Order: sequence, then C-alpha cells, then structure tokens
Amino acid sequence: MLGIPRRYSHFVFGVIQSGLTSLIAAGIASLPATGTVFLAHWMKSWLIAWAAMLPIVLLAAPAIRAFSLRLTREERAR
Repeated sequence: MLGIPRRYSHFVFGVIQSGLTSLIAAGIASLPATGTVFLAHWMKSWLIAWAAMLPIVLLAAPAIRAFSLRLTREERAR
C-alpha cells in the first residue's frame, strides 16, 4: 500500500472513480475505431476525459453525498 493518510481518502476515491469512469466512457466512444487505431484513440480520449472529470468529481462528490443523505433516512433497528 502507498500509506496515504486516511484523511485524504476522498481524494484517492475521486482519482480512482474518475479514472475508471472516464476509461469506460472513452472506450465506448472509441468503439468505431478498429485495430491499433482503437488503442491510440482510446488512450488519448481517456487522458482528456480524465483531466476533465477529476476536478469535477473532487468538487461535486461532497455535494452529491450531502444531497444523497438528504434523500435517504437511517434504518431503524428491529
């Protein structure tokens, strides 16, 4: 493990989540390309998408979490 302090876990989450999401979206967007062109197009698209998504995810995640907590309630013990 990298040993990153737990207080930065939301940043680590954001990096992983935005990377995975943009990787999948770029792959889907690159499907019309074939062969080695596909791989080059996918990687270029992914890097651009990740650079765009990372700050959005890091800034939006706290607001989305707060909103989701407002939309839900604690379950009561039976």
